[in-house]
Amino acid sequence: MNRQERADAVDRELAARRLPDAAVTALGRWWAENAATYTDATPGAHTIRYTPSRWARITPWPSALARPSHTGDAGVSRAQVTSAVADALRREAFREALVATYVWGKGKRGTAGGSGPVTLERILAADSLDAALALAVTTLGEHGSRQAYAALHQRIPGLGPSFFTKFLYFAGAALPAVRGPRPLVLDRVLSLRMRSLAAAVGRETGHDPDGSVAAWVWADWNWSPHRYEVYLSFMHAATRQLTSTGTWPPDAGPDLLECALFKAGWK
Repeated sequence: MNRQERADAVDRELAARRLPDAAVTALGRWWAENAATYTDATPGAHTIRYTPSRWARITPWPSALARPSHTGDAGVSRAQVTSAVADALRREAFREALVATYVWGKGKRGTAGGSGPVTLERILAADSLDAALALAVTTLGEHGSRQAYAALHQRIPGLGPSFFTKFLYFAGAALPAVRGPRPLVLDRVLSLRMRSLAAAVGRETGHDPDGSVAAWVWADWNWSPHRYEVYLSFMHAATRQLTSTGTWPPDAGPDLLECALFKAGWK
């Protein structure tokens, strides 16, 4: 088999096996430790700290975020960003929705002169940004997450999957209906989690004995629309596995799994 055929074989095995027992046990432990925080079985309370003054040059600025004149740090939760994005989408204020998701995604990471506000300024300066975001939202509702991902993939300089999947995730949470599985965040941390699972399956089956195929398909960034679809399929199936076994509450969604993996991984 060539490399792509081996990658496809690992994907099939991963889909069939879903979460190994050790991962189920670890995620059950994570839920027991965090159930009091996520009382509604959603990651809505997942709050990010950010420094509003760092973003003073960014417009349009969502009213749900603390004003840039705010002294010190502030926090914004997933639930608050979802509400802000829903409001922005109703007004077709796509840039405002993007800013809310970008600030939440970046938080206090990055530097004032590097990734963060400077990169976001460049993204917002793109002439095609409004059309691209509008198309992605429309596509999400009418055709689904993979197609919406494809609508933004490599379209806007500086806006890579780690951040535009955050936009898609919050847009999907805000929209009344989405065709197929709702989108989830996929960033470097989550890709590394998937890489570890895929590498283990590859070793066990002999399809990827050295982990090179897992490292190829679950790279650090720039995942293909197909890879995003594989990720969504796995995450939705793994969530059903956790809820059907009673490891997690029956109303838990795949975004809770995404949150758990980002924070703690499989340990």
